[in-house]
Amino acid sequence: MTTIEIREPAYAWGQRVIALDDLINDGSFPDRPLDALLAARGSVGEIVKIGHAQDLNEPVYLVQFDGAVIGCLEIELVPAPLGLLPENEDAA
Repeated sequence: MTTIEIREPAYAWGQRVIALDDLINDGSFPDRPLDALLAARGSVGEIVKIGHAQDLNEPVYLVQFDGAVIGCLEIELVPAPLGLLPENEDAA
């Protein structure tokens, strides 16, 4: 029997990331119209949880963007550069 190693996530909990493309409702948000824009390309969010899509053997990131927590794959994200935003909301 062959076992497949679970692919480790590239990003960490609490890390700030940027959406590489517009993130569109695929039906995961029943209270919003199908194909509604959930987060625009370039939106900055923070990873609040990391899961795993077993069928894809891919990490899945729950990212808090303004207005929604969205499930994202690594190909949809890029790390936010340090200094892009204050590290806490009190610093401004």
